[in-house]
Amino acid sequence: MENKALTEISCPTLSLFRKGKARNVYDLGDKLLLVASDRVSAFDVVLPNGIPDKGRLLTKISEFWFDKIPSHFLHHLISTNVDEFPSEVQIYRDQLEGRSMLVKKTHLIEVECVVRGYLVGSGWKEYQESGTVCGVQLPEGLQLASKLETPIFTPAAKHFDGHDENISEARMTELLGDALTQKLKSMSMELYAFGRDFADERGIILADTKFEFGLLDGEVILIDEVLTPDSSRYWPKDLYQEGVSPPSFDKQIVRDYLASLSDWNREAPGPELPESIVEKVRAEYERLDALLTR
Repeated sequence: MENKALTEISCPTLSLFRKGKARNVYDLGDKLLLVASDRVSAFDVVLPNGIPDKGRLLTKISEFWFDKIPSHFLHHLISTNVDEFPSEVQIYRDQLEGRSMLVKKTHLIEVECVVRGYLVGSGWKEYQESGTVCGVQLPEGLQLASKLETPIFTPAAKHFDGHDENISEARMTELLGDALTQKLKSMSMELYAFGRDFADERGIILADTKFEFGLLDGEVILIDEVLTPDSSRYWPKDLYQEGVSPPSFDKQIVRDYLASLSDWNREAPGPELPESIVEKVRAEYERLDALLTR
């Protein structure tokens, strides 16, 4: 494992398709090259220093899940082996090794499919105010981190220049049509249930997650990362307690640290993370990887 975070990816001879908070995406014609950096963001701000090996670990976990999910789910992953990548990208092997995915290019469906199995985060705040989560009515008397009797589907409209916007299923239907909306909901709920049950066997709670999909030759394709600690909320089962916010195998540690700062207004530039926080987050990513993929 590396000791220094790789926060900047430089592949100047490749066509940059999109630079996200954590990843660079390069256009290879009918394929894309997704390269996961070690950048870390919180409150929509990319922080000055990253988490060493974060990109490698997220790529490894995504590859694990793409290989593990039921075969009737089509997905975009072609390979994570640089030897199998087009020759023009192999000159960047030092940056790509272990942290890149060659994938099929699809037409992006600009709605994130979020499935929540527990009441936490922004959902808990909304529930306290209105008894709903993203407009979905929930039973009375639930507590922080309560398990929902039935997981709920809470889509979000993607915005590449800012925070994604929670929308209702009805609004999603207006955007995509009823048939596609119901197909995406059904796929998301089934994928969540599969991931939840698999994680449970390894002593992990999958509290919630988000999926992204694209269209390719008329087929719905699972894209992006899948069931990683950056797209999902994982808790250790042995520390779970209803009414208490459980510790997470993710960058919640970063959010909690930043929330404790009184001199940052949550706008760029963000503060540099102390080494103790960096190492703590890195250890949690490594721990989740070891538990899931063993």
